[in-house]
Amino acid sequence: MSSVKGERVVTAADAGASDIAAKLGIEPGMIVQELGYDSDIDDQVREAVEDTTGEELLDEDAQEVIDVVLLWFRDGDGDLIDTLVDARTPLSDEGFVWVLTPKTGRDGHIQPSEIAEAAPTAGLSQTSNATLGDDWVGSKLVPPKQGKGKR
Repeated sequence: MSSVKGERVVTAADAGASDIAAKLGIEPGMIVQELGYDSDIDDQVREAVEDTTGEELLDEDAQEVIDVVLLWFRDGDGDLIDTLVDARTPLSDEGFVWVLTPKTGRDGHIQPSEIAEAAPTAGLSQTSNATLGDDWVGSKLVPPKQGKGKR
């Protein structure tokens, strides 16, 4: 597929991409870090996020303050609590983590209860879920709100 620089044709696929980004709460200019990348991830999710933010996804070596972490996590990827603690560390005050896991019946599927149990131990709360494409589901996790006074 080719494109002309500076000119953009909106397709049905583009509309689907913006729907994915909207489901994830991704907005233009957000800094998004991706953890757990492997050959099985959903490229449509990655492209939707990059198209919406206008930025490439950062990897695990990023030193920036992060708005959103996309954590691809499968059964056998290690300890979810440790991974969530690491994912939470660079988050901005308003940042959040999406734990993306294979759907039920797919290789690497983990039970939603595993995420629900790991989140509080990692200092996060689960707020919502989303279906992403044919193979992945996401659980949104947020840190507790700080006791900030109104200005």
